[in-house]
Amino acid sequence: MKKIVALLSFFAFGFIITANAQTPGVNERQQNQRQRIQQGAVSGELTRRETAHARHDQRRIRRAEHTAKSDGTVTNAERARLHHMQNTASRQLSRNKHDAQDRPRAN
Repeated sequence: MKKIVALLSFFAFGFIITANAQTPGVNERQQNQRQRIQQGAVSGELTRRETAHARHDQRRIRRAEHTAKSDGTVTNAERARLHHMQNTASRQLSRNKHDAQDRPRAN
C-alpha cells in the first residue's frame, strides 16, 4: 500500500513540475510586467485607471495560461497566443507610461 501511495505521489509531483515548466518564458514576462506596473504606479507614470487596466490585463493572461495548462500540455498555438497577449499588454503599458498623463507620486 505504501508503495502505491509513494508511486502515485511521485507521478503527481512529476505532472505538476511538467505543467509548470512548460511556459517559463510567459512566467518570466509576467513577473517583469508586474514589476513595470508597480514601478509605474509608484512613480506616477501610470494613473489609477491605467494601473487597474494593466493589472486586469495580467489577470486575463494568467487565466489564459491556466486554461492552456489545464490539459497538461501547452501547444505551440497556445504558447503563441500567450506571447501575443503579453506583447499587446506590454505595448499598452509602455504607451501609458510615456503619455502626458501623470498623477502625484506615491510617498
